[in-house]
Amino acid sequence: MTRRSYALYAVGSICGTLLVVGIGLLVGRVFHKLMENRLKKEIVLVEGSRVFESWKNPPPPVFMEFFFFNLTNAEDCLTGAKPEVTQIGPYTYREYRYKDNVTMVENGTMVSAYTIKKFVFLREKSVGDPTVDSITTVNIPSWAVMEKMKGSWYRTIVSMFMKNLGGGVFTSRTVHELLWGYEDAVLEKAASYSPGLDKEFGLMYKKNGSDSGEFIYHTGEQNYLDYGRVKTWKGESKLTFWTSDESNRIEGSDGSSFHPFLTKDERLYIFTPDLCRTIYMDFEKEVEVKGIPAYRFTPPRSVFASKEENADNKGFCVSEKECLGTGVLKVSPCRKGAPVVASFPHFYLAEDKYINGIKGMSPNREHHQTFLDLNPTTGVIVRASKRAQVNILMNRISGFPETRNLNETVFPVMFINESVVIDDASAAKLKKLLVISEVVSNFALFIVGLGGIMLVILIVLLVRAHQKKNDVNRIVFTKAHHAPSSQDDTSYCPVGDKEKEDPQNGTYIGLTEKVDA
Repeated sequence: MTRRSYALYAVGSICGTLLVVGIGLLVGRVFHKLMENRLKKEIVLVEGSRVFESWKNPPPPVFMEFFFFNLTNAEDCLTGAKPEVTQIGPYTYREYRYKDNVTMVENGTMVSAYTIKKFVFLREKSVGDPTVDSITTVNIPSWAVMEKMKGSWYRTIVSMFMKNLGGGVFTSRTVHELLWGYEDAVLEKAASYSPGLDKEFGLMYKKNGSDSGEFIYHTGEQNYLDYGRVKTWKGESKLTFWTSDESNRIEGSDGSSFHPFLTKDERLYIFTPDLCRTIYMDFEKEVEVKGIPAYRFTPPRSVFASKEENADNKGFCVSEKECLGTGVLKVSPCRKGAPVVASFPHFYLAEDKYINGIKGMSPNREHHQTFLDLNPTTGVIVRASKRAQVNILMNRISGFPETRNLNETVFPVMFINESVVIDDASAAKLKKLLVISEVVSNFALFIVGLGGIMLVILIVLLVRAHQKKNDVNRIVFTKAHHAPSSQDDTSYCPVGDKEKEDPQNGTYIGLTEKVDA
């Protein structure tokens, strides 16, 4: 092979290898795009899609844990002492949830559904028997009545009625009564004057086997980013509880589903009827659950920040005088006027004044943070904990003598931990899907790697071939410079007795055997 042919061969081989790499990259991108589009089409809320059945009937078990704060110095509190509480719990219930009355609406672009929740007590996961264990806490029905009578001219009369009926500032009830309801003498009396008013009260009253209203969701067919996004709740596209349009927005999902292909820099919005508002979560870190990669999203401090820290929260002030500090949210507008305040457990992320106002508070990130662990490719929840605390705002109320020595306090009643971890069967299916997606996504890298290996092999072969050619040329060059000896078997001789003369080309020299004389 000539030097020119050798160079052309080398250049052609390298170009061919680079062409293979280029084609591999192109094919890899095409396959990746096809896989992405396929996932987008399958992760939609329509009959027959990959996720529709699990959306209606989620397979992973959900557990609801209730923790109560037992007041140990009730009598001292009435004289102005700081409340002292001890945490008692958990009282754990298995939560069964499913979508009911699922209907496609608006020409199939939306889906309507009601989420039903049922609770079954689990003794083996609880600290005691809820029908036996007693808790001393604030008397929420009495505080609701006092709050309603605030400023009324006949509040003194109501106070007398309440005293005769045993409606004090504090009460002792079983865990079961506090959760699922009990007949209250004050409410019973009030109901006789206000038809339709419930005679019973419970923190979870009428919530076992019930729903929180009709939701209409986007299916995600037209835009995958809209998958599971709430359009309306109870027929309304915005709320009326708060004092600004920003605060009354219904935005994001209901917290049970999220769009695929999540990124770390996006903010997730969740509308929660329990808080009567939309909250948001930001990316915190990468985690892994049962071998499945996930992004952890958590609500930042700004969600419950005061209007001074976050001006966007000004609309959550019930009034200028009823604007609380960072870490708490008064939700009385959607709790029939009762002085209910929401926060994270133990006033996690709240101002010190709320933590220090109650003896027994010890906020801890690990145990009191709300979080969502979502697989970024599919948007599937692989682990989650929703943690929220119910509090009552206590203060002096004119006309009610029992409150005259009380200091303004946000008193913790209980907190919940609603948690879920993906079950093994669902985890196995998800991992299989992710493996396929990973193979397709890395196909281009595989081709590039293969092309790189081929290029290295080609270069090695070309170098070795070039070295071999140089060795051959060196041997020939060496022989050509050796002088002939008398013992050589061959020599240059005339063809005949005398040299032939070629009239055109000169003397003809032939290579012939030398004959010994």
